[in-house]
Amino acid sequence: MESPEQFLDRAMKLLQRSDPIPKLLPQVRLGRMPKDSPALTAILDSWLEAFVQVLKDAQAVLDVGGVLRLDPNPRIAVLVEAGVLPEDHLHVKSLRDAWSDALRAAQQRAGVPAS
Repeated sequence: MESPEQFLDRAMKLLQRSDPIPKLLPQVRLGRMPKDSPALTAILDSWLEAFVQVLKDAQAVLDVGGVLRLDPNPRIAVLVEAGVLPEDHLHVKSLRDAWSDALRAAQQRAGVPAS
């Protein structure tokens, strides 16, 4: 059985490998890749889906601190501000819901009342 620390380490590595911000966002900002590029859209969708899956898996493993480390909102904000991801994108809602569910599950396991 995987420990919470092992899960978090594996999850962070997975999300870092597929994170569009370090490699693709500079390409968009430099004008080398259009904001509406089908390739960019596919990569963003894939990253968002992977993030949702990590958070669903995290529900059974991570404590509150671990879930807080996986908060997707700062990264979503960067992508929205850059104009490559709409705030109302279906996967953005799914990701935020998955994070809230994971946080709620961790709080319940810890006996912390949900806020």
